[in-house]
Amino acid sequence: MNRQLTYAQSIAEALVQGMEQDPNVFVFGLGVDDYKGIFGTTRAAFEKFGKARVFDAPASEGALTGVAIGAALNGKRPVLVHARNDFMFLALDQLINNAAKWKYTYNGKSTVPFVTRGIIGKGWGQGPTHSQSIQSIFAHFPGLVVAMPSNAYDIKGIILQSLKVDCPVVILEHRSLYDIKAEVPQNPYTVDFGKANVVREGSDVTIVASSLMVFESLKAADVVARDGIQVEVIDPVTIQPLDEKTILRSVAKTGRLICADTSWLRCGFSAEVAAVVAENIPQALKAPVKRIGFPECPSPVSKALEDVFFPSYRDIVSAIYAVAGKEPGVDIPNLQVVDSFKGPY
Repeated sequence: MNRQLTYAQSIAEALVQGMEQDPNVFVFGLGVDDYKGIFGTTRAAFEKFGKARVFDAPASEGALTGVAIGAALNGKRPVLVHARNDFMFLALDQLINNAAKWKYTYNGKSTVPFVTRGIIGKGWGQGPTHSQSIQSIFAHFPGLVVAMPSNAYDIKGIILQSLKVDCPVVILEHRSLYDIKAEVPQNPYTVDFGKANVVREGSDVTIVASSLMVFESLKAADVVARDGIQVEVIDPVTIQPLDEKTILRSVAKTGRLICADTSWLRCGFSAEVAAVVAENIPQALKAPVKRIGFPECPSPVSKALEDVFFPSYRDIVSAIYAVAGKEPGVDIPNLQVVDSFKGPY
């Protein structure tokens, strides 16, 4: 029998198992010991290990990151949790100028092994300062691993891998993935950084998608399959390091590329993927690259505007037909959204 866990349940299990394996692991951040436990992801760890290893912290993101760096330098393995990744703007100086640079500054003789979890918000009026997706900032600077797992299996393996490596890791989790189930082994396991998954094989169009956009891309692939278009969906899992070989191999086969991201297009992850292909195999492209992301404005609050602002499988379906040079032969169906979130936290 397949053992199914939601994305949130898988995070909770990974934290407990990581803490069982290593007594130096501890979890802290705003609300981690709350009865909701960051959407249920930290509650199990708090119930098992108590306030000594899972504890609340004040709203001072820069200072907390400094505490995490200091603890990591003294043999601990902190997991710092931000209920929205937007709050991590306040921790950028510590993350970029200290954590990311540390091993280079000390020629690898000293490292900063700690994990920062940031949650990407969306929907229910989260608004312009709580709905951003800021992975491109972290991926720009050498020294940080940046992971954006799209499913319950990968998030558990990425967390357990992050608690073993000697470098700072940023894990960005999309709130809209938290209710989606996948098969997850009960025993601990790890997922390697820099190794993409081909989550759906196809011969006509390649979609490289991050985080929630993997889920949306798979829905889009099902829609266009009715018109005989076979889509290959690539999930990088980590955007830094990025598995360029798997992306290039796929585009060389299909000749068409769409990159679907959870953020803005300018200077973002989608631009990076397009550049990788343009620099290495431009001759393989049968059509211009298409990119899916936010429009050039801050995220809105109203539900009606959110429905327009945030990209979905519908946008991806339109892009697939465009790069394939075909007119839609079927109507785009209204597909169910799996997300019980009612906001705000």
